[in-house]
Amino acid sequence: MTQPPDSSPRRVTPLLDDWVYAPLALPHASWDEVRTAGSTVTLPHTWNAVDGQAGSDYRRGRSTYARRVIAEEGAAETWVEFAGVNSSAEVFINGQLIARHDGGYSTFRVNLTTHLVEGAGTLVVVVDNSANQTVYPQQADFTFYGGIYREVRQISVASTHFALDNYGGPGLTVNPTLIADRAEVSLTANVVGAMAETAFVRFTVDGEGSTIVPVRAGDAAATVTIAQVRRWHGLRDPHLYTARAELLDGENVVDTVELRFGCREFAVDPQRGFLLNGEEYPLRGVSRHQDFEGVGNAINEEIRQIDLALIREIGATTVRLAHYQHDQRFYDLCDEVGLVVWAEIPQITVFLPGAVDNARNQLTELIIQNRHHASIVCWGLSNEITLAGAGDDVVAAHRDLNDLAHRLDPTRLTAMANLFLLETDHPLVTLPDVMSYNLYFGWYVGETPDNDTWLDDFHAAYPEVVIGLSEYGADANPQYQSADPAKGDYTESYQALYHEHMVTMIDERPWLWATHVWNLADFGSAGRDEGGVAGRNQKGLVSFDRSLKKDAFYVYKAAWATEPFVHVAGRRRRERAEDVTEVVVYSNQAEVTLFVDGTEVDTVSGARAFRFEVPLTGEHEITARAGQTSDTIALIKVDEAPETSIMPTSTIANWFDAAPLPTPEGFFSIHDSLADIKQSDEGARVIMSVLEAVATSRGEVGRGVEIPPAMQAIVDRMSVKQLLTQAGEIPMEQIATLNARLNLISK
Repeated sequence: MTQPPDSSPRRVTPLLDDWVYAPLALPHASWDEVRTAGSTVTLPHTWNAVDGQAGSDYRRGRSTYARRVIAEEGAAETWVEFAGVNSSAEVFINGQLIARHDGGYSTFRVNLTTHLVEGAGTLVVVVDNSANQTVYPQQADFTFYGGIYREVRQISVASTHFALDNYGGPGLTVNPTLIADRAEVSLTANVVGAMAETAFVRFTVDGEGSTIVPVRAGDAAATVTIAQVRRWHGLRDPHLYTARAELLDGENVVDTVELRFGCREFAVDPQRGFLLNGEEYPLRGVSRHQDFEGVGNAINEEIRQIDLALIREIGATTVRLAHYQHDQRFYDLCDEVGLVVWAEIPQITVFLPGAVDNARNQLTELIIQNRHHASIVCWGLSNEITLAGAGDDVVAAHRDLNDLAHRLDPTRLTAMANLFLLETDHPLVTLPDVMSYNLYFGWYVGETPDNDTWLDDFHAAYPEVVIGLSEYGADANPQYQSADPAKGDYTESYQALYHEHMVTMIDERPWLWATHVWNLADFGSAGRDEGGVAGRNQKGLVSFDRSLKKDAFYVYKAAWATEPFVHVAGRRRRERAEDVTEVVVYSNQAEVTLFVDGTEVDTVSGARAFRFEVPLTGEHEITARAGQTSDTIALIKVDEAPETSIMPTSTIANWFDAAPLPTPEGFFSIHDSLADIKQSDEGARVIMSVLEAVATSRGEVGRGVEIPPAMQAIVDRMSVKQLLTQAGEIPMEQIATLNARLNLISK
């Protein structure tokens, strides 16, 4: 039977070419006016691909995108779907405002049908990433790239179709329930249009178990049974089913929607950690930002596949997709390969009373658009939201979000990532189902073993509370190397040592429900200017362009990956001044043999990290072998380490060594601890000024920080020198002046 034009199934057409971009707002402009003011671009596109990564003020404002749209022949309705526009969008057709969307990371759709003239029109989108107080995020350690940076599609449907206007959702909800060896799959489809109440929906799962039900009050619902269900079990067996809903008008199929889903059960236990299908399944992985060097957030499929391959190479079981909703495609990829996902909204850093409704809306979109994904186990409500305080309004807003998430999806956990300054007895700690802390002992404050102590103390004090580690890391610029790495020196060497400790610490604490390295890759942060590179957070295990795997990458590969490998660290420290150098090798094998210039020198047994002492006399070829795998680097003995491998002399760590400051007996200096100096009233005033300087040295993310007593105790154990070394980028003259002031205060 030939279907009439109005009964054609939906057609989805990419709209990526033939866009015109103008760096100004032209909301009511004609097609010719926009073309005159702008230039042709291809989507995805951001106007901050360069300045958003340059380490200075980047353009935040309004810009215009425009394109001609022509309705498909025979389509009753024409919609446009935007997968991501950052951060607010006003949509015009033929000069008329027809929609607005606030939130730069979720899908939204606009119905153009009644606004087209003879089936055509000029689509104008005014995009705005300006600072405001009503749309999250506004203050965070990443760049808010502006633009239509994800795909745009034209959707053509019949007059009766599956809903397209429900918070960008698919129009189909799939909820599997496991009962012994079978699954009961609850399916609900939302139908709109003139013929909705006389239509039927045919549901199938993997082409079997077909059932036809009528539409009632805009919904059609049915349950399909999967006998002998195959469970989605992470990396071991990421099996997916496909649910299909067909909208029937008589014998005609007028619309179709498909969703892939998985059947699995999970739980968290304060002693055993994460459980998948009843088995202990440690969640150990990384966090991911979506941007890329020179591209910004306007990434493509190739970049997504690169990131996925890197995550899989280190053997991670989980990924935290931070700090916002990621592209639907990346959730699909995680489903396919078996990565467990923490998904979240960009309510971050500082609570905005004027953005409470926006946070609710972004959470609603995140859940409705993504609740079919097998990989997602929790909805993140916020990240480090208490930097400037956590009053009753913050708690009330989070309680409301927590309730909203459970109403929209009672099958998943709610989660929060807490600032390491948040007191452990604060009500926010136990408000969601699970939580994790962002701990940076060994980088921003304290020493690396403080992570162990802090987590052990928490677990002992609150044994019934599930806790994880949502962020931890240390910045590393691979240009900087050291034979004696130290906290705050930005060397690749220190970052690797830091992560050696952290992966061991985590391995010894199976009760951590999930741990996520910060971060998979370096990423754009316009407010930063440190570690020899402006506009970048350098905590990644790989470089911003993903071309360089830092040594720390191999620390985790040695801990988690199963494919045999061996990696000789320190290859970027080729020229070495020491007579005997330490060669560090990372491998997931139990034994490593080292060869120098083809001669076997030693074999070491152990786990993850293997260390060898090698005399240097000239140029040497260093080869490590473990089983059938090998890796080789070249080293050369020099009189002095090259200057380019050391942080510039303006960096505090090096200056302290080159120009030691006075330490008169009986008086304070920068070598004394904060706690000792604060015993003097004058000393306490000086320390207050030091803490203010340190806070502002890290850009806007350091503004308004409140340090609770427990954290202050750790800070107070540090010397002023240690604190300033950690902060970096404080002029030498100020440090000398500070030491001179302390030299006048008697102990």
